[in-house]
Amino acid sequence: MLIAPSLLSCDFSRFGEEIARMDKAGADMMHLDIMDAHFVPNLTFGAPVIKFVRKYTDKPFDVHLMISEPLKYIDDFADAGADIITFHVESDSPIRETIDKIKERGLKAGLVIKPNTPVETVYPYLEDLYMVLVMTVEPGFGGQSFMADMMPKVEALKAKREELSLDFLIEADGGIGDTTIATAAKAGVDVAVAGTAVFKAEDAGAKIAELKAFC
Repeated sequence: MLIAPSLLSCDFSRFGEEIARMDKAGADMMHLDIMDAHFVPNLTFGAPVIKFVRKYTDKPFDVHLMISEPLKYIDDFADAGADIITFHVESDSPIRETIDKIKERGLKAGLVIKPNTPVETVYPYLEDLYMVLVMTVEPGFGGQSFMADMMPKVEALKAKREELSLDFLIEADGGIGDTTIATAAKAGVDVAVAGTAVFKAEDAGAKIAELKAFC
């Protein structure tokens, strides 16, 4: 299990320092939520911020685009230092074209599905993906409760991956902590996005190690 701290839960006034803290604590990648107040009811930050905090770690930047038209901004996030870009199948951009654009920029592409979206919507694209992100909360705000009824989607993706002999990662985002990470791991999650569980811990390094131990 890889742990990707969600910077949505960090102290934004110390953004760079928080990234460095997570790096030192043993995070495997940094999860950066980009929201446009249109696709989801929240507004976070954009490519210029990512560009300025990129220097605080060498760990991969896992950039989750919760925006209406991700295709328009792939170049911006690629130039800013993204390593992985995931975007929603529910967005307004053409899925295939957006995946191709991400890969043309030399980045790893991923698709995201909201809780009410059938997992089958990503199946036509699996051969071109590095990651599939299953939302285990409604996207928009941190601190929500984990939706265990999303785990059948994870199980279905794991089965499809084996059926097709593929190697994409399965990521889960939302409400993951001490009481839920074992459930995610059992279902087949490879990358756990952890927000408040890590950032509010007294010792982030100990908490990341503890989360990994549950798996």
